Amino acid sequence: MKNACCLKVTRVLLLFTAKMTIMSQQNYMTQEGFDRLKRELDLLKSDGRKEAARAIAEAREKGDLSENAEYHAAKDDQGMLELKISEMERKLLNVRIIDEQAIDTSSVVMLTNVRIRNHKVNKEMVFKIVSEAEADLKASRISVNSPIGQGLLGKKVGEKAVINTPAGQMILEILEITV
Repeated sequence: MKNACCLKVTRVLLLFTAKMTIMSQQNYMTQEGFDRLKRELDLLKSDGRKEAARAIAEAREKGDLSENAEYHAAKDDQGMLELKISEMERKLLNVRIIDEQAIDTSSVVMLTNVRIRNHKVNKEMVFKIVSEAEADLKASRISVNSPIGQGLLGKKVGEKAVINTPAGQMILEILEITV
């Protein structure tokens, strides 16, 4: 009984510590990224929740809930929606807006545009280094926490970054850094 009590207290402390760690992490964003995420969150909280409730009500009308696959799918969708809302709220909880005009471009830092040459394929690319919340590879916005983002941080024009990715080793030469 004593061991069970200690185990329960330990779990509570671990959960509390994990939550405090998550809450204390700063999330750096541009004003544009913050506004976009806030709009998306507001839309999910209003229209998304209404749609989920409507789908559950519609499925509930179709009979026995224990054998109603549509009802269970609607409940699963609602759970995923709430998870997404919770994740977005966490991202916005400790957000710090960065003024892009105050960024030093002498080396690669968050919110800089970096023109690079990939020596493996001899191709030039431009990436913007952003927070995880703003990352979008299709828009050439890579996360500061990604292998490429981490490899480029702190590099200056003319330097090369050797980056290990799941696809293999890449050598990226920094050609230009702008805001």
